Amino acid sequence: MEFSSAYGLKKGTNVNFKGVTIGYVYNISVKPNKVVVLIHVNSSDILIPKNSLIESNQVGLFNDVVIDITLLDNLYSFEYRYVHPSSIQCLRSPFICSNFYVKGYKGLNYDDLVRATTRISQRFDDPRFFSLFYILLQNSIDLSSEIIYLVNYTSYLLFNLANLVILLLIRYLV
Repeated sequence: MEFSSAYGLKKGTNVNFKGVTIGYVYNISVKPNKVVVLIHVNSSDILIPKNSLIESNQVGLFNDVVIDITLLDNLYSFEYRYVHPSSIQCLRSPFICSNFYVKGYKGLNYDDLVRATTRISQRFDDPRFFSLFYILLQNSIDLSSEIIYLVNYTSYLLFNLANLVILLLIRYLV
């Protein structure tokens, strides 16, 4: 698997497929523009579809890093025939074969969450934000007052118009 950064991966990091641990990181090698991670899958009976999302995620209370493999599309039963991952038939199957090279991505990361939360809190700490928010709130209050006045005036006008229509009907029909 290729990642743009190690994201805290190390030898022994768990590899999960659909929430089940299926293997571990066997080796990590750092290249100039990428990090190549070799994983070991515990059983050759575990077939990982090619159309899967592979992410490095932080989980748990202590921010443990895991590699999560998530199936993007459902496989239909006619596509699922037992294929050994190291056989030549695997190349034409919808599954990842032994020694395949796939791209992994950065998933959930608490450092990014903390950084984003800090930025949001800094925006709320800015006095210009509260000044603009106060202006928006004041304009909303003024606008709602005008709408209430318009509704009251319109209801008064419609009430008097209805009375006038009744008077005209009584005058010309009786």
